[in-house]
Amino acid sequence: MNTISSIIHTLSDEEKRSFVSLLRQKNKRNDTKNIMLFKLLDTTTPPQDLDIQIYGKRAKGAYHALSKRLHDTLIDFIASKSFEGETSEEMEILKLLIASRIFFEQKRPKIAGKTLQKAEQKAKAYGLFSILHEIYYTKIQYAHLDTNLSLETLLTDFKNNKASLQQEENLNLFYATVQHELMQQKKDVVPIIRDTLSRFGISITRDLTFRSLCKILEITNKTAHIARDYHTILPFVEEAYTQIDSKKDLIDKHSFYHIQILYYVANSYFRNKNFKSSLEYLSAMRHQMEKHQQKYYKRFFPQYTLLQTLNLNYTGKAEHAVVILETFDDETYKDQLAYLLDLKLSLIVFYFQQLRFKDALRVLNNFYHSDRWYTEKAGIIWVIKKNLIEILLHIELDHIDLVESRVNSFRKKHGTYLKDHNETRIQEFLKLIVAYYRNPKIATTEAFKDKIQNSLKTSTLAQEDIFEMSFYAWIKSKANKTDLYETTLGLVS
Repeated sequence: MNTISSIIHTLSDEEKRSFVSLLRQKNKRNDTKNIMLFKLLDTTTPPQDLDIQIYGKRAKGAYHALSKRLHDTLIDFIASKSFEGETSEEMEILKLLIASRIFFEQKRPKIAGKTLQKAEQKAKAYGLFSILHEIYYTKIQYAHLDTNLSLETLLTDFKNNKASLQQEENLNLFYATVQHELMQQKKDVVPIIRDTLSRFGISITRDLTFRSLCKILEITNKTAHIARDYHTILPFVEEAYTQIDSKKDLIDKHSFYHIQILYYVANSYFRNKNFKSSLEYLSAMRHQMEKHQQKYYKRFFPQYTLLQTLNLNYTGKAEHAVVILETFDDETYKDQLAYLLDLKLSLIVFYFQQLRFKDALRVLNNFYHSDRWYTEKAGIIWVIKKNLIEILLHIELDHIDLVESRVNSFRKKHGTYLKDHNETRIQEFLKLIVAYYRNPKIATTEAFKDKIQNSLKTSTLAQEDIFEMSFYAWIKSKANKTDLYETTLGLVS
């Protein structure tokens, strides 16, 4: 995708209108083409030969110059918006810091000290350790001009803040290291979290910022997602969230991170099949989304809806979940593609569980991109789920000519990945569904039931992944001649 087009997709509709208005103000000539280029690139699949469309002829040089100007203007616009929004507090504090230094240079230590003190208080409230570093450095530099200041106290404050700043840096190293480990696709990834935290001297019982806690929980959830082991990380997630209780007076100042943290906690409880706790944290998440004139409502609504409908579906309220997904406004949230894909795949699964196979296939057929494209956008696990549900759908709809080809394609595309990641259960499941497809009568035999039990069993149901259970419920419903949705609910409960 065109780089500029990718940048444009990060903007909301309101921001796009604001940007076009800015271009109109900056354009000194009526024949400027930047607005036309912006609108042509504001699509999921930008058209070809843009230079011809804009200039009416081949004009690569002029097009590249126009593109560069539009790119630079977009970057400036996004940066300016960022300064106006999320970093407004930082900008205000930096202005106070700069002003205090000017006052010191002009031999006005009293007003300089007051200004610097105000900057320090604000920086402490927001946990801005890097700015505090500069504030304390400035205080120490000019301490000789104020006899009321204790140099010893200043040095202590400077050292304590330096330790906090080092912890922030260590968190970034932790985040990068775990991400690297995940990219290497190493096995037993869950222990990596604690090992890496220990390696960089990070303890979640220390006074971490909201941003730090959010980073830790983000990587924890990502690790658990890849390993499909939310059971092991739940105590860790609970321990991390308890730190919020000691920061209640700061929640409104860190709404973005707090909402995201609530989502991670709610998701961890859902994946552990503790639906009551998951819904409680989802309710708290919705409450925070609606605060501050719904500043972050649009940003978090798709992921909130995803977790809401999953909880509804697996607590026996499938009809309600389906209605929510059927009426979800994709266009409004098209900039959040990964969550939109999750919502669509969830709707397919919900339809399937309700035996609405044709409806499920109708939604599935809208996935017209390649598996490679979906892997880039949603990840390999998402693609494997999509391919498995497609095979099951074709079996249910008795599409004889498609089942074998989809199975062969699945093995060819994912065989190496499944083998490298020791995904024996998925491979065994595929063997079972192929055996059933070729001879449905064997499903009710004791030998086949034993094979299901031996191939798909795990150490404990409590640690079983809820999405894997949804797939295995299908083969069990065939063996026991039970309703698919009821079988699924029976397993997850």
